[in-house]
Amino acid sequence: MQTPKYIEFKKQRELGEILSDSLGFIRNQYKPFFGTLLKIVGPYIVAMLISMGFYMYTVGDIFNFANVNSYSGNSFSPFIMLVAIGALMLSSIAAYVLAQGAVLHYIKSYIEHKGEIVYDEIRSGVYGSFWSLIGLGILVGLSVVIGALFCFVPGIYLAVPLSISFAILVFLKKDVIESYNYSFTLIKDNWWITFATLFVVYIIVAIASYALSMPAIIYMWVKMGIFSGEMDVENMNIFNDPIYLLLNILSTLVQFLMNIIFLVTTSMIFFNLNEKKNFTGAFERIDNIGKS
Repeated sequence: MQTPKYIEFKKQRELGEILSDSLGFIRNQYKPFFGTLLKIVGPYIVAMLISMGFYMYTVGDIFNFANVNSYSGNSFSPFIMLVAIGALMLSSIAAYVLAQGAVLHYIKSYIEHKGEIVYDEIRSGVYGSFWSLIGLGILVGLSVVIGALFCFVPGIYLAVPLSISFAILVFLKKDVIESYNYSFTLIKDNWWITFATLFVVYIIVAIASYALSMPAIIYMWVKMGIFSGEMDVENMNIFNDPIYLLLNILSTLVQFLMNIIFLVTTSMIFFNLNEKKNFTGAFERIDNIGKS
């Protein structure tokens, strides 16, 4: 059995190399990579998808015009809606934070063991950094939102350096505030190339996600009578349709997995910037040559 090619993270790369090596890493590590993610994040992904289905079904009660016109009245319950929203928010936060932690700690283990991974090490690292990642996520989110309120441009300016702050927290073992601050130091003089790389990856992921969500969109249009030109008010309650619910849940799962590409790319960007500034990988390779 051929051993997968080892991909060196700690080196300088151009935009094209960052994209190709990110996809190459996922392709070479496909089985152990996604196997590890499913073991750690799988239960939370299932909880998120169930919560998504429950939320959509609850929203469907709002548009259930058949019940509105019946003597029984609308079955919509504000309390149930709040429960559905709360469950979806909590499960989504847990799933996305753990996925981010799993990707970063997988790459960290991959680098430290030269292409091999240690599952227990990854798992303990993910759960150990869970609350730090949430805290950093809140800080980053607030910064970008507040920045976006001022003509939108400041939000974009802040989002670019802060996108690598999570990698700094895991790979450099800095705390939340240090990771936040150091991201601006690391990206200095490289803002535009980082923005271009993130923009290209975002477009690729967005187009792929949209294309894979088309079955749910087309099914919704058919059920609502858009293609036939005969729209029925009672068919507006598409959210209670089990086929539409299933297609939408699958679409959400695919979009979640597509986000993995973005996470791997931000790791590549971090190591590229760190190498340009600190030459960490170059010094390590020179040191290894001296020891051999």
